[in-house]
Amino acid sequence: MNRLADATSPYLLQHADNPVRWWPWSPEAFEEARRRDVPVLLSVGYAACHWCHVMAHESFEDPEIAAVMNEHFVNVKVDREERPDVDAVYMEVTQAMTGQGGWPMTCFLTPDGEPFHCGTYYPPKPLRGMPSFPQLLEAVASAWTERGDEVRAAASRVVEQLAGQGPGLPEAGVDEQVLESAVARLDDEFDQVNAGFGGAPKFPPSMVLEFLLRHHERTGSATALELAERTCEAMARGGLHDQLAGGFARYSVDAEWVVPHFEKMLYDNALLLRAYAHLARLGTGSAGLAQRVARMTAEFLLRDLRTPEGAFAASLDADTEGVEGLTYVWTPEELREVLGERDAAWAADLLSVTDAGTFEHGASTLRLPRDPEDPVRWQRVREALAEARSRRPQPGLDDKVVTAWNGMALTALVEAAAALDEPGWIDDARRAAELLVDRHLVDGRLRRSSRHGVVGRAAGVLEDHGCLAEGLLALHQATGERRWLDVACALLDVALERFAEPEHPGVFHDTASDAEALVRRPSDPTDNASPSGASATAAALASAAALAGPDRAARYRLAAEQAVARSGLLAQRAPRFAGHWLATAEALRHGPVQIAIAGEPGSARAELLATARRRAPGGAVAVAGEPEAPEVPLLAGRGLVDGVPAAYVCRGYVCDRPVTDSEALAEALSGPSA
Repeated sequence: MNRLADATSPYLLQHADNPVRWWPWSPEAFEEARRRDVPVLLSVGYAACHWCHVMAHESFEDPEIAAVMNEHFVNVKVDREERPDVDAVYMEVTQAMTGQGGWPMTCFLTPDGEPFHCGTYYPPKPLRGMPSFPQLLEAVASAWTERGDEVRAAASRVVEQLAGQGPGLPEAGVDEQVLESAVARLDDEFDQVNAGFGGAPKFPPSMVLEFLLRHHERTGSATALELAERTCEAMARGGLHDQLAGGFARYSVDAEWVVPHFEKMLYDNALLLRAYAHLARLGTGSAGLAQRVARMTAEFLLRDLRTPEGAFAASLDADTEGVEGLTYVWTPEELREVLGERDAAWAADLLSVTDAGTFEHGASTLRLPRDPEDPVRWQRVREALAEARSRRPQPGLDDKVVTAWNGMALTALVEAAAALDEPGWIDDARRAAELLVDRHLVDGRLRRSSRHGVVGRAAGVLEDHGCLAEGLLALHQATGERRWLDVACALLDVALERFAEPEHPGVFHDTASDAEALVRRPSDPTDNASPSGASATAAALASAAALAGPDRAARYRLAAEQAVARSGLLAQRAPRFAGHWLATAEALRHGPVQIAIAGEPGSARAELLATARRRAPGGAVAVAGEPEAPEVPLLAGRGLVDGVPAAYVCRGYVCDRPVTDSEALAEALSGPSA
């Protein structure tokens, strides 16, 4: 029986025709395991995952292995992007049992969902001391049959140990000393040769970059700016960045940013678009490169990830026809076929394409270690290579629309529109927001994802509420439309009511209090590939406190401060995994800066708004609209000055005198301020 045929997850649909009798995550699957008295085999992955594809081809498509799975287990397939709550709970166990985690994740559970054996990828035959998947299946099945009581008891102990870990971190605020020490620690961990942080594999530190840029804006720290600029340049010039069509891959497999893991994720590109747009706006020596990369990244999102409904798809696959990187890599001969002898030699030198190759089978990834001396020639060559590449087989698209990741895209597009003077991107963000609000909000509660305009059944988790709220608040600032502020505040009210831990102020769970009960209610404050749900919510609360009316502002501000006060220990010990927390702390430290521009539509108001968006520090809020507009809280009671549009600048609870010209506004917003 094909139980995955109606799934809204492309990853589940990839497995719908396996000989394995898969179940989706559901109460019925666990009831079936109880009826048969067999364990549950839980397999978790996602559509763009290379090793998930490998294990599927090697094992899940093998009739003999599938027969063993079907005989001894109830097999449950989960898309980690659609059910991050399920993934989080069992990934915590996998890491505790094995010392590492990753996908595909393979867990064996009792019919009550209690884990007793967990791992990741298993080969079809023994490999370098690793048992084969068939051997593992036989061993687990035998243990369940012969020592079932022992297995159940061990699983219960695992759950008891999980339950003994309280939610959240102890209170430890993020003061000036913590912010400065975070920069110092990041400086210590900085790769002075290749830029970035740590060694291979090397991930784009998107949220850390945003923190460093905000810290530089507030304090004038040269170290923070240097770390951000050097990392942004290294990533932009390396194989991580698609030099032909824009967009970034998931990570670099080496420390030199040469060979990427080729999947392109929406969240990476949204977060990096925001960071590069921010750097471009600063106008430093890196501004030209940052502007070019930000523009290419936005164009990648709008061209390659936008769905017909107007929102943004989750990812592009790492593989093409089962081969990783097939679409993207080049040999010198392939360059000659497209460009001819002279241009191919020039392009090979410019893009570091060698006879030996930098990837596999003599092929090279494309890098741009320096700007071309002949930009017109480079534009012609780039367009020719991009056009030729478009005729190659293309990676698969996971076209489900994830709420949180689309929220990040809204924020990034709106901020990039201001930084690069691209007002059309605000319209693109509005169209995506309309889909999210109209389809993903069902009876006042948020759902995790949709596909082809059909919303999925999985409930929204905390990161969905925080990231979407932050995106809608950015859209409210860009448009002055009250609708987006109202929906954002409603999402934050749900987060405070359903996700906050009432006995521990500042602590949030990743699932709602009325969500499906798992063996543990996840609560992970760590910023990893994307913001944690708690840090995303704290950031949105900080912005909402500066934008909402007095009936909500104080409550939101207190909640944001309490949440940030729980991140201090993480920020001190591992700032690379607290980037969004630190960026939010910087915004709170800076005020956050509020800019209200009151005036009738026209060039004078537009000039003030352009100045505000160009000069305001990261985390600031700025709204322009009719004088004393009651429907926009930030403009209420703020009118014209001497009959002309005026800008009102406040930091926290202290406001400057209103100004009416751009120079005075720029001065009010310029320079470090502690």
